[in-house]
Amino acid sequence: MIKSVIIVGGGTAGWITAAYLAAVLNNENLDGLKITLIESPDIGILGVGEGTFPSIRKTLRRIGIDEADLVKEASATFKQGIRFAGWRRAPGNKGSGPDHYFHPFQTAKTSDGLDLLPYWLLGAAGDAGWDEVSTVQKIVADNARAPKLHTHENYAAPLNYAYHFDAVKFAAVLRRRAIELRVHHLQGTVTAVSLSDDGNIKSLNTHEHGELEADFYIDCTGFKAQLIGEALKRPFTSCRDILFADRAVALQVPYDKPAMAVPSYTISTAQAAGWTWDIGLDNRRGIGYVYSSAHTSDAEAENVLRAYIGAKAESLSPRQFSFEPGYRAESWHKNCVAIGLSSGFFEPLEATGIGFIEIAALILSNRFPFAGDFETCARQFNEIMVKRYEHVRDFIKLHYSLTERRDTAFWADNVREESVPDSLRERLDRWRHRPPDFMDVDLNHDIFTDANWQYVLYGMGFKSDLRAQANSFKYYDEAKVHFTDIRRQGENALRRLPDHRALIEQVRLSGFQPIRPN
Repeated sequence: MIKSVIIVGGGTAGWITAAYLAAVLNNENLDGLKITLIESPDIGILGVGEGTFPSIRKTLRRIGIDEADLVKEASATFKQGIRFAGWRRAPGNKGSGPDHYFHPFQTAKTSDGLDLLPYWLLGAAGDAGWDEVSTVQKIVADNARAPKLHTHENYAAPLNYAYHFDAVKFAAVLRRRAIELRVHHLQGTVTAVSLSDDGNIKSLNTHEHGELEADFYIDCTGFKAQLIGEALKRPFTSCRDILFADRAVALQVPYDKPAMAVPSYTISTAQAAGWTWDIGLDNRRGIGYVYSSAHTSDAEAENVLRAYIGAKAESLSPRQFSFEPGYRAESWHKNCVAIGLSSGFFEPLEATGIGFIEIAALILSNRFPFAGDFETCARQFNEIMVKRYEHVRDFIKLHYSLTERRDTAFWADNVREESVPDSLRERLDRWRHRPPDFMDVDLNHDIFTDANWQYVLYGMGFKSDLRAQANSFKYYDEAKVHFTDIRRQGENALRRLPDHRALIEQVRLSGFQPIRPN
């Protein structure tokens, strides 16, 4: 019987996992699973991944974190999607239409269930982009409006959203809540891992606490992968032949003025050998350059980042990071499971890092080996995680493989046939004469839905030719009415939704104050 768990490593992965397991598996009034988290005071939090996916709201609600506390204590702001600039065409190549698009979190919905995408493809909305005509979220985000009012409930809103936050502060919020849920917190450094004769982890040796034993171990040690990699020798599958980015350089940039507008989306701008992220928090911007070391040098990457920021970067010292894009086919082996960077990582595009942490904690809580049936649980866990990694790998590659850019070796290499997985080529082949739909995704193995694929696909200029079946779409006039109505709804949303910074400041002062019926 499994009675005790040790999580090695804190940060976002360790503390989300600890708090989630404690909230879901333990009864607060009874002695249950003993969960211990040990983290080294000498190992800092990377603090790069400041963006999330909308699933984080359900995770935090289940853990029991108040949304207002997230805003107050983690410098959280609201994220409604990602704005991509310069991904489609080389600088100076004007082409047709704007070289930017928005990947919103809100999906296209109509009151009568009519699928508007085929009608947009057939020209019912004119020359406007799919991101502009399918939802009000683009106009809301472009005007720095928030997705909700301060009178809405925790984690509820008329528009779908996630968060940007300070990663170090976020870990502190998670730590506080996990300890409230009776997670035992130790500060210390694991110096060695002892294995039993059957290959399971027997104990951990530490400087500060001597030998620590548990029935089950969770590796949240980041890229070091101290348990799953160093001790258990589980191999790592590199994806660098598909996803070239393997470095990042980042700066924290204060605002010019305290009252400056806070964008409610991540800004992703294509560069010569990668892309820059630009994330607005309440008191600063988090800006970084993700790039390929095979296509540029660290020094040149820093120059690109400083040029993007401008004069304000002169007095700031950057942080450099390196990573290997890929994943482990066995994130769970014997009595150990890896969650977070120790399991796998691609790059920060589309904020999948924390998303993988969330799904791993969810699967583990649903398949927790209370009876010691490690192998049975591990097989299903590993199968699900591998498929998710493969599907996310393809989704990220989609952003690069559809580019028209050939101005640098990085972009030219990204469209080489041998760098595009067969599984992605198969998807693209399907969509040459029909758009992505629900049959193209498997919610057991996909983070991204058909709507997510649609926004990137058509934002990058992909063409789905529906002329052969045009006569089967009978509601052209109704679709045009819906497109007009969405524009009207957008104008109404601008009148009703508050300025993003104004909402943040109001929540920091008085929290959310939902209106409830008497």
